[in-house]
Amino acid sequence: MSKEKLNTGQKALQINLDAKKYGTFAEIGAGQEVARWFFHVGKASGTVAKTISAYDMAVSDAIYGAADRYVSRKRLQSMLDLEFDLLIQRLDKTRGDKCTFFVFADTVATKQVARPGQDEGQGWLGIKFQTRPHEEASTIIIHVRLLDGESLRQQEAVGLIGVNLIHAAFYQHSDPEALIGTLLDGLNTQRIEVDMIKFSGPAFPGLDNRLMALQLVQQWLTEAAMFTADGETVIPGELLYKKPVLLERGSFRPLTNPMFDMMERAQDQFIMEPALQGEAPVAMFEMTLRQLQVGDAIDHRDFLDRVDTLGALGKPVLISNFLRYHRLVTYLSRHTQKPIGLPIGLVRLRDVMDEKFYTDLPGGLMESLGQLFKNGAKLFVYPSLDRKTGRLTTVENLDVAPHLRHLYAHLVENKFVVNIANYDAGALKIYSGEVLAKIHSGDEGLSRLIPPPIFEVIKAKKLFGWKQKAPATPA
Repeated sequence: MSKEKLNTGQKALQINLDAKKYGTFAEIGAGQEVARWFFHVGKASGTVAKTISAYDMAVSDAIYGAADRYVSRKRLQSMLDLEFDLLIQRLDKTRGDKCTFFVFADTVATKQVARPGQDEGQGWLGIKFQTRPHEEASTIIIHVRLLDGESLRQQEAVGLIGVNLIHAAFYQHSDPEALIGTLLDGLNTQRIEVDMIKFSGPAFPGLDNRLMALQLVQQWLTEAAMFTADGETVIPGELLYKKPVLLERGSFRPLTNPMFDMMERAQDQFIMEPALQGEAPVAMFEMTLRQLQVGDAIDHRDFLDRVDTLGALGKPVLISNFLRYHRLVTYLSRHTQKPIGLPIGLVRLRDVMDEKFYTDLPGGLMESLGQLFKNGAKLFVYPSLDRKTGRLTTVENLDVAPHLRHLYAHLVENKFVVNIANYDAGALKIYSGEVLAKIHSGDEGLSRLIPPPIFEVIKAKKLFGWKQKAPATPA
């Protein structure tokens, strides 16, 4: 094969002609669209040990074990593990010295067979594979949203991305970032979105899946990706389904006491909202790609420093391309119909009410506010203290453009925008500049400016350049 970009048929044929690759295809829910490509291009006998498609739930349960949800990560993992074990049991003695075995599996719900009220297809795809004979298997798992309006087109998209995943696993596993970049070959984000990926096994030594989640957003395979406090990549529905959400946006270099206080006090108020009925919200942090940039690029070490400190607080993190809050709320509302709370500072509230940020929207500021608040979202606003004048700015005395005062008053009167009460007045005097200065000098006084768990992580892991500059010597 040439080094030019291969189309789907060429990728499948290259695998069929590779005598070292041999395995099983197990597909549920959207036909055998991936396996079909390998039969279609010819020479499949050199690659395909078995194909299986267990559509009947009772049959699927009998093979892979009972499941609450058939289109789920758990079901996919069961398929990969069982089929790979069977391959080894049946073929390792006869083929194990000359072959690397693999299992590709998917479990998919297209629009036609989706649950009532679900207006798009979605699915889990994965490959479990060896890179050398008798080696322990490695695994790549992805979750996709199928955005085509017709079931047939969604099935076609599954076939394309499945071949891309298999080909990339075999021939690009040594470069996971490049591997991610090939997943949408022959596709685009109007047809399919990859919103989760997880690598594991000996083919990916030292790989951090949080960086791979970042790559999905950076390379525009999705608008947002999520991982838990312990670094496990997840899809939003796994954490947010039917849950109220409290989300704080920031750059978090690092999270300081004012930001922590803003989240805690907002949660105290949010949980008292009648619509929550006392239910604890999923509290999480979000960073946009713009907030992650240091200069013109994203420093991966700096990114991991930030998420390590946030992980110390035990909350999940969302990475996104959402510059505006209304797009963030629209995204969250895809995964939950429960209320959404957004703790924000006064500076961000000014941006929300600034018309210049919405000139590309047909409805301008009004369109943005309509989308922001239509699903029950609420802004919990932390006050701001002017260090020079001592003036405290709150929701009540915020200056807005004269022609927007009635609109702003409407939002305040109807409690779409509310003050955060019972805040820590001392925290208002803490500024990020002095926090970073204390980090660089290794000043233990930092412990009074940031939450204790974050202070301990920064010291232990020497994050953000801890002690990189010696303190000034007195004259």
